[in-house]
Parts: sequence; structure tokens; C-alpha cells
Amino acid sequence: MRIHTLTPVLALLLVLSLIALPVSAAAEQNERVIHTQGTGEVTTAPDRVEISLAVVTEHADVKTAQRENAEKMSRCMNALKSAGLTSDDIKTTGYSIYQVTKDTDATGSILPKDRQVKVYRVTNTLLLTLKDTSRAGEMVDIGVENGANSVNYISFTLSEEKQKSLRTTALQKAVADSRADANVVAAALGLTVRDVKEVTIGGGYYPTVSRMYDSMYMGAGMEKASTPIEAGDVKVTATVSISYLC
Repeated sequence: MRIHTLTPVLALLLVLSLIALPVSAAAEQNERVIHTQGTGEVTTAPDRVEISLAVVTEHADVKTAQRENAEKMSRCMNALKSAGLTSDDIKTTGYSIYQVTKDTDATGSILPKDRQVKVYRVTNTLLLTLKDTSRAGEMVDIGVENGANSVNYISFTLSEEKQKSLRTTALQKAVADSRADANVVAAALGLTVRDVKEVTIGGGYYPTVSRMYDSMYMGAGMEKASTPIEAGDVKVTATVSISYLC
């Protein structure tokens, strides 16, 4: 029968491993940890605005409804480009055709069934993206004056570059907020923060401030008025969760 013996080196490694395991476990059990959360916030003005405009046409003949819609949309887009927008600033986001029953008259009164008619409704929707937020009202006016008859929404937001820059600042504030809380708690316990054990970064918040508008038709002879639109400020936030060793 063959007998296996351990070399001196292997025997030493085996002894050290048996000693190290309980020592490491004991060290972890004696760790004093303070866990805190921090939030950082930055207030800024938006540098992007998105405007959703649409041309809606109705007619009993679908081809007529399509043709009228195309003519109005072409006029609308050309006017917006003449005002300085480029093809990159204008995007078609929706186009639909469906049949609807007209059950009310121009005053909103419900029509009897024998006077109700079916028409085709064609809707073509544009999304405008502007870098100059102060021109939002101007673009709405130009669109409506040149065929758009529906303003779905206006949203003020941040460019990707500005989001990244402000997220960095918000994270720095969040870490400082977390560390301040940890220092207060440690001092109250007679301890001192000596290291960081673990950090978890929460998701950032990049807000979009929306303004909803109802479309309005200007009657003949009514004075033209510009549309005032204020962007307001937005807040970018970031959160962290940090575990500190004392």
C-alpha cells in the first residue's frame, strides 16, 4: 500500500489557511459600519424645447382629406424652415387616417342620427426640437398661421451634454451630503469615519417640464396675438448610498 506524505511547504500552507479563515471572519464581525444615503440637486434653466404640432383635416372623400392635409403640412414645414429651423429640427412622429362620425354641429349641439355624417380624419404630427427655448411661442404661432391646427404639447428639457455635466455636480453634492451625515453619527457615537466600504449610485432624474395647450382658431378680423410661453427652471438630482467603516 502506497502512503502519501505532505511536503513541509504544503503542510505550512494548510495550517495557514486554517488559521486565516477564522481570523478573517472575526474581523468582519468586528466591523463598525454606518450606512447613509445622500441626495444632490442642481437647479438650472432648460436648454431644449420640444413642440408637438399637427395638421388635422376632415372630408367625406379620403383622397381629398389627404390632399388638403399634405398641402397644409407642406406650407407649415416650409414656413418653419424659413424661420430658421432645419430638417434635423423637424421630425414627423405620426400619420393616421381613420373614419369618424360627425355627430355635432359647429356649435357643439348633438345632431339627430339622420343628419350625422361619416368623414375621414387625416392627422399628420410634427415634433419640433429647438435649442433656443425663447422661440417656443414664435414657432407655435408660425405653425398655426400656416396650417397646423393642433398643438399637442410643449416640453422643456435638457440636452445630453448638459445632463451629463449637471449629473456630475449633483453626484458630488450627494456624496458630500452622505459623508456629512456619516460624520455626525460617528461623532455622536465617539467614533471616526476611517474608510468607505461600499457605494451604490442611484439613478439620476432629468425632468421634462410640459405645457399643455388647446388649439384655437382665430376668426376673421380678430387681432393677431403672439403666444407667450415661459420655460421655468428644472432640477437635476442624483442619489448615492454609502457604507462607511469606523
